[in-house]
This record gives sequence, structure tokens and C-alpha cells, in this order.
Amino acid sequence: MSLIAFPILFPFILIIILLIFRSDRLSRWFGPIGTGLLAMLSVYLLVLVREHGVIALQMGGWEAPFGITLVIDYFSALMLVVSSIITFVVAIYALYFLTARIRLNRFFIFFFGLIMGMNGSFITGDVFNLFVWFEVMLMSSFVLITLGRTKDQLEGGIKYLALNLIGSLFLLAGVGLLYGKTGTLNMAHLAQILTTDDQAILMNTSAVLFFVAFGIKAAVFPLYFWLPASYHTPDVTITSLFAGLLTKVGVYTFFRFFTLFFVHDPQFWHQLILVIAGFTMVAGGMAAAAHYETRRILSYHIISQIGYMIMGLGIFTPLAVAGAIFFTLHNMLAKTNTFLVSGMINKVRGTYLLKNIGGLYKEYPLMAILFIIPAFALAGVPPVSGFFAKFILIKAGIENGNYGITAVAVLTGLLTLYSMLKIWNEAFLKVQPHNEFEKNTIQKLSFMEYLPSVILGAASILMGVFAYYVFDFTMEAANQLLDTELYIKTVLKGYQ
Repeated sequence: MSLIAFPILFPFILIIILLIFRSDRLSRWFGPIGTGLLAMLSVYLLVLVREHGVIALQMGGWEAPFGITLVIDYFSALMLVVSSIITFVVAIYALYFLTARIRLNRFFIFFFGLIMGMNGSFITGDVFNLFVWFEVMLMSSFVLITLGRTKDQLEGGIKYLALNLIGSLFLLAGVGLLYGKTGTLNMAHLAQILTTDDQAILMNTSAVLFFVAFGIKAAVFPLYFWLPASYHTPDVTITSLFAGLLTKVGVYTFFRFFTLFFVHDPQFWHQLILVIAGFTMVAGGMAAAAHYETRRILSYHIISQIGYMIMGLGIFTPLAVAGAIFFTLHNMLAKTNTFLVSGMINKVRGTYLLKNIGGLYKEYPLMAILFIIPAFALAGVPPVSGFFAKFILIKAGIENGNYGITAVAVLTGLLTLYSMLKIWNEAFLKVQPHNEFEKNTIQKLSFMEYLPSVILGAASILMGVFAYYVFDFTMEAANQLLDTELYIKTVLKGYQ
């Protein structure tokens, strides 16, 4: 079971090597190969979880709850697998689309730093170490967002850092208050204490702090303003990486905390989460509909789609939680892919403004196909992955009597479809307008430049075609989240 630590240790080793040699040529190999190995390791860990249910490692031989615990269950294993696929394709994409003023060595050092922090957040079994991994992610992402050092990047980076530091302060305050009330920060131990404590209702003060912290990290309403203010400023390679991963770590922690040990006041928290989910969907969807710059449209849709994910947590039935996990996995793939295609559009047209783009369907039919697959997935058009994800959530909402949020989800889906069709019509169908962005000759894209989007497009299609099998995994993950006995028993087997 020592392999549990490798999603953290392996990126750290790669960072050390890249710091020592500082070679762009070495980085060209280490990026794709390192992330490819991490993807294979993540799949193997999912197989182990399939065999054992939950696997845990007590670092340094210290038994929980006294030492540092690493835990992988279905949910964290699935997040590891999908995030490793995204980092693999982005590592390839960076070789061809990362702007020349950004050194590959510098990019991949902080790229692997972000991976290390993200993986640590997924598999930690300790609340304080979650805070540590969040800070590793924040430092790495701030450097990445400002690579290139343009005025817009620095402005966006400052906004990103300032608001996320506020989230970190709320998180640290929540950690301190939680430890002061319970005397432990081990997640399994917290669950064991709070599920049997009649005074657990007093934990609402701590829960509020965590709710605000995770709300900022996940970019839910009304805490999302840092995202559209910053995501359109860095190189599209970096934005693609952020789009599929950063906010999803916040969503992951929402699910982990509010199913494992903040379960003492479900009526209040679930209603609040449903209200926040509805406003998040509508605010993101309406803002996206008003913009004509591809990165801004897609950035606001990140916010809108987060609403669907926490909607499942608010409904809080096994079907709803399974649907939310399905939706999260599908969205990570599809959202990253739309940003990858927007980078291709910029490369051949020199702009992200839809009013200055046109004629791409005729000149680049493969690019058109690669855009329409994730666009249909995000809009929920069958048979790609997004249809089944939304269908499960809507079915769960109707069965549980949550008609209001279900109606909002359906209407927001129409807003998403409108925005995707706007990009399609403007960039691919209309005639290229006569302006400074018009290209006299067609700039060919190589197979390797298309490959990252091809991989993610195929993944979205396969998630739809084999939705039954994917749903089987997400249902297992939901059952583990809602029935915490196995998680607690695995972690605290030496301390009962």
C-alpha cells in the first residue's frame, strides 16, 4: 500500500530533477512521460480500490489519528484518474501551444507543483494537511498564471491571489476552531466523534468557515469573481489546465467534508447548498451568454457547471451524489477540451474575439468536430457524457421532490446550449470577416497539435457510450461517501 503516497512523491521527484538540470529539452520529455506514468499509477490505484474498498497509509508508522494519514476511496481514485488524463494531454499541448516567452522548464516545475498539491488534496486524510496542499496549489497556480509577465496577467494574478488568500484564511480559521472543539484533525476520527456527539450542532460555526473557504476555491455564487477576472489572462495552455482542475478540488472538498463529518444539521446545509447551486448556475450561464470572447464565455461556464455539481450534494440522495460525481468527471474532460480548441482557434486566427473569427468549418473540419463534441457534452446533448450526467441529476431531483432546482438546471442547460451554438455559429459557420485577423493562407495544424483534443473528445464519447459502467463506479463512490463506516474503520483500525 506504499504506492498510495506516489501521486505526491512522484511529482516532487520530477520537480527536484527539473530544478537541478533546468533544461527545456529535458522538460519536453519529462512533461508527457511523467504525467503518463502518473495516469497509469492512478488507474492501478483505482483497481486496488475496486478490490479493497478503501485503502489507507499511515505515514512514518504513526497510527491514526496521531500521524499523517493518506486515504484513497472510490471518489478520490476517480478524481486521480481523470485529473491525470487532463494533465497528460495538457503536457502534450504545452509543447506546441505554450508561448515562446515562457520557458518549458519553468512551466513544468510549477505544473508538477500544481499536480502535487492537487493529488495531496485528493488523498489526504487530515484537515490540516488539506490546508497545506491547498497552499501548494495556490503558490504553483499563482506563478503559472503570471508566467509571461504581461500587464493583464499580473492584474489577473493579483486578483486571483488576493481572493484565494482570503479563502485560505477562512480555511485556517476553520481548522483552528475545529481542533479546539474536537482535539483532532483526522477526518475519520472527526467523523467518529461528530456522528455520535449530541453537541455536534455547535460545529456549525466551524462549518460556516469551511463553507466560505471551499466556496471561494470552487467559485460558487457569490464567491466566484476571482475566476472570470483572471482565467482569460494567462496563456491558453495554463487556462486549460486550471479550467479542468482547480475549482474541482474545491468541489471535492465540499463533498468530502459535508458527507463525512459535517452531517449534524442536514436540513439547513442541504437547503443552503441547493440555493447556492441555483444562483451559481444562473449567474454563470447568463454572464456567459453576454460575452463574445471565447475564454470569457468558457470561464463563466466553469462557474455555471459548478452549480450542477453541488446540486447533487444538496439533494443528498445516493443517486444525486452519484450523478454529481459523474457530472464532475465529465465536466473536467469537456471543459478542458473546449479551452484546448479555443487555443487552436487563436493559433490560426490570432484572436479570441468571435466577431473577428469565421470560416473555420470549411478550412479546419477536424477542429470543428473537436469543438462540437465537448460543446454538446457541456450542453447535455446525447449521446455524449454530459447528457447522462444531467439526466441522472434531474432524475434525482424529481424523485426527491426538488422541483425548483431541477427546473433551474434544465433552463441553465438551455443557456449553455445557446453559448455553445454562439461560438459554433460565429467561429465556424459565418464567413471570415475582413479585418486585420484575416489569414490569406491556411495555417496547417499537425496531428500532435490535434492529439490532446482528440484524446479528450474520445473520452467524452466513451463516457457516454459506456455510461452504465461509469455510473457503476460513481454509484459505488456515492455509497462510500454516504455510508462512512468503511472509511472510518479502514483509517482507524488500530484506534477503536
